[in-house]
Amino acid sequence: MTMSSRVIATIAASLLLGGTAFAQMTAPATPAPASKMAPAKKAEKPRTAASLECSKEADAKGLHGKERKKFRSECKAKAAKPN
Repeated sequence: MTMSSRVIATIAASLLLGGTAFAQMTAPATPAPASKMAPAKKAEKPRTAASLECSKEADAKGLHGKERKKFRSECKAKAAKPN
């Protein structure tokens, strides 16, 4: 057997045996990225009576989006002011 044949045989054997050694290793446990997990719920603040009343008034007026937000903000500010 020539020297080059021995080198090729050694490389082939090491690739075959080395591949099985790597195949038996387990992957390290890593947590799933945040984007794939269910979003965590925020702690909700309890809604005040004034907030609920302002929401009902906004619903009655059919307000949505920025108009609703502005109306509720003003309504809650009025409710918070002492007379």
